[in-house]
Amino acid sequence: MEVRKIGVVGAGQMGSGIAQVAAQAGFEVVLVDVAESFLERGLKAIQRSLGRFVEKGRIAPQDLEATLGRIRTTVVLGDLAEADLIVEAIVEDEGEKRRLFERLGSLVKPEAILASNTSSIPITALARYSGRPERFIGMHFFNPVPLMQLVEVIRGELTSEETRDVVVEVARWMGKTPLEVQDYPGFVSNRLLMPMINEAIEALREGVATKEAIDGVMRLGMNHPMGPLELADLIGLDTCLAIMEVLHRGFGDDKYRPSPLLRRMVQAGLLGRKTGRGFYTYDEKGNKVG
Repeated sequence: MEVRKIGVVGAGQMGSGIAQVAAQAGFEVVLVDVAESFLERGLKAIQRSLGRFVEKGRIAPQDLEATLGRIRTTVVLGDLAEADLIVEAIVEDEGEKRRLFERLGSLVKPEAILASNTSSIPITALARYSGRPERFIGMHFFNPVPLMQLVEVIRGELTSEETRDVVVEVARWMGKTPLEVQDYPGFVSNRLLMPMINEAIEALREGVATKEAIDGVMRLGMNHPMGPLELADLIGLDTCLAIMEVLHRGFGDDKYRPSPLLRRMVQAGLLGRKTGRGFYTYDEKGNKVG
């Protein structure tokens, strides 16, 4: 199967990044969201990202225009009917994803592949909702998508080898390194990462150290590019909580129980960079100011 047109559902941080790397790789892209304002915000994020690439000499100015020219935006889900591959990048909520895949499964062409960018929800369950489990797969990108190399490729119980092979090839065309992992809660990345972040939040709640000290220990002692609390702000505390809840339910082990502080901050709407305040505070451009 040859992939020419890629649909992306969700124009947020992840969806806009996926749309960008797909368009840069030469694919025709249809970016879908529920409101024009979300699409406008997503396109502006893509323009800023490409602009930085031009400033650094990674791409030519004409490449910026060509990439933007390959992206079409729409609020009509039916505009994905002729897409060869559709990547879902909406909120990390199984109910919302179920409703989306039930619709997508009935409106896209029979040979199309459906992929989820979920960071923790079992692919086998999502595949069942689509009505086409053989042509369903997990395609987990990492934030920021234009810069991060990895794509976790997760086969569901019924995902065909052909589907896996096509998605692996597409990921490589996007300049990514696809690594196949098994369909367990959190896959590999978040099964390892999220408990570390959750434990850092617990250490803060217990007063073991300040947020700056906790992050500094992991940066300076473990050579991490950013500390776990700052990383949680980048990911979004609501997303961190959702993933921890999936791990807790999926494994039935209290070592994955979300920190009460994490839950309280999400309840307060302190979600990190996207709301301007999480463990740290941020300006409108996402720069840390306190």
